[in-house]
Amino acid sequence: MALPPQDERTLPAVVLQDLDEQPLEQALAAVQSLIDQHGHLIVVCSQAVSRGVDRRLHTIRSLLESDRIALFCPDLPPLGLAVLARQLRQLASCDLSPGVLASAGRLLTHYIHSGALLGSVARLDRVPVGLKSHAKSWVPGSQFGVLAHPEPQLVKIAPGAGLSGPEFGTWMLVAKGQLQSDWVTATLAQSWSVQGLKEAPLPAESPIWWGTGKLIEFAAYLPDLSVLYQLVTSVRQGVCHWCGIDVIGDRCVFCSATPPLLENQITAG
Repeated sequence: MALPPQDERTLPAVVLQDLDEQPLEQALAAVQSLIDQHGHLIVVCSQAVSRGVDRRLHTIRSLLESDRIALFCPDLPPLGLAVLARQLRQLASCDLSPGVLASAGRLLTHYIHSGALLGSVARLDRVPVGLKSHAKSWVPGSQFGVLAHPEPQLVKIAPGAGLSGPEFGTWMLVAKGQLQSDWVTATLAQSWSVQGLKEAPLPAESPIWWGTGKLIEFAAYLPDLSVLYQLVTSVRQGVCHWCGIDVIGDRCVFCSATPPLLENQITAG
């Protein structure tokens, strides 16, 4: 889901829609056109998409034989992923190289608190769920607060129940599914001391990711471009030894290369 711009500098998103349903030649041409136009392409993809989409993305990258396509599929719920994609769109207006911008995705995931209020956890398989919670999920009217990222948490909604939140100032984005409750916008938002609250449509992949359509998804995030830019530029940059692009972190997002082992490590192995 492509969220509306956070500010006037946020670059527009390109949605690769129905990628696995269109002819391969058409999909190849669309991606090649984007590379020709922009030079590099960062594809942010949910882990809840079908295997057909995942295979098609890797097929396109392989057939184009391009190290200018970064496939990034972090373990974030759909709404948190949409927030991350928008943050990268914000940063794309700055003086960051493609490699640093692509690498920034991994860094920024640590600052996104993403979860949902669920009417059932019977089919939730992405967050550890105890047998008691499974049993309680069959009780009519039961609701559960779940934090999937950065640290899994699950609580049954009752007076005084809450989730541990960020220790820094955030805004909260809320997407409502087929569940009626003000727990997220009132109780949780207040306990997390969010500085702003906005609503968005529920991403199409959310019911699949959470195992139910009876949910209200939420994500707390850093909205300010200046803060995001400072976070990214404060990390030491390096150069990928394989493709020569600037990166932050220990893996190149474009060619997937990792730093070579030191000579003494090779000898020891």
